Amino acid sequence: MRATAMGLAVTMAWWGSALAQQGEAVGAPPPQDGRPPAVAPLFEQPGVLTPRGKLVLEPSLQFGYSSSNRVVLVGYTIIPALLIGLVDVREVKRNTTTAAVTGRYGLSNRLELELKVPYVYRSDSTVSREIFTGTGVDRVFDTSGRGVGDAELALRYQLNDGGVDKPYYVAGLRFKSRTGTDPFEVLTDCSQRCVGPNATGTGLPLDLPTGSGFYALQPSLTWLYASDPAILFGGVNYLYNFKRHNVNRKVLNGEWEPLGTIEAGGVIGFNFGVGLALNDKALMSFGYDHNSIARTRQNGVAVPGSVRTQLGTLLVGFSYRLSDKRTVNIAVGAGLTRDTPDVQLSFRLPMTF
Repeated sequence: MRATAMGLAVTMAWWGSALAQQGEAVGAPPPQDGRPPAVAPLFEQPGVLTPRGKLVLEPSLQFGYSSSNRVVLVGYTIIPALLIGLVDVREVKRNTTTAAVTGRYGLSNRLELELKVPYVYRSDSTVSREIFTGTGVDRVFDTSGRGVGDAELALRYQLNDGGVDKPYYVAGLRFKSRTGTDPFEVLTDCSQRCVGPNATGTGLPLDLPTGSGFYALQPSLTWLYASDPAILFGGVNYLYNFKRHNVNRKVLNGEWEPLGTIEAGGVIGFNFGVGLALNDKALMSFGYDHNSIARTRQNGVAVPGSVRTQLGTLLVGFSYRLSDKRTVNIAVGAGLTRDTPDVQLSFRLPMTF
């Protein structure tokens, strides 16, 4: 499960909007009312919260692309240059586009409520030469999925006033629902079973899910520290996925394969970065985001082939204040580990009311 799937999907709060709401220059020195300084947003956890009584609506669009290759040799060698057996060659290319509307409301100057509703479109192309068939011809398997993703609800609270030579701390708690299409409900290309000696078919989904299939809860802690002329920031978080009981997977011929109890691995995350003010309207940030995903367990036993996965992303963000109530935020991410999406692009336009 990706911390896309990460498949898992993703709340991103934009930090420059709140200062713009108060008519202050983006990138100005830390304000005197105890509010954190603004930076160009990169991560899920925010810095500046929405002021009391203010409403921020933020339409956003995010695109991610990833590709992976796998070669499995099943056989034995007579000499180093000669393999007797079968070869499984598989190349997977994935495209994910997520459009979302996020609403944030300031319950107080230190407490913020956020609701995010995403719409997801996914498409996968798998080029394979499967084992146990003896074929020398590549096969292309295309599949896609679209629909509402997993809605998210979050609360964030600024713990201290901060100030000169004092960091700001913001605690958060995010709840992810299961409003998206369940990965266990989409039709899988198998007959009766997808694993074991009696399995038939590719084992690939004929339609792609738009949700993770698990309720999840994520506490987080973010810090910001103003060190003229830069702003240092970072955070830690943990995503806990609630286990599911009596899970069944839908396969061909209208049948269901019983899977029992499924527990998706928890995700430990941390990030850090630096923000710079280019002028009174423009900000740029550089950062790194890392997530460590634990193994998935089925009926208390680790799923075969499931391993702890490391996702590392290098990020660059740019923020420009169009007016006192409008800010444009753009971010680009590049995957540094094999399992991380190769590239991520996001565009957001927070609007204050």
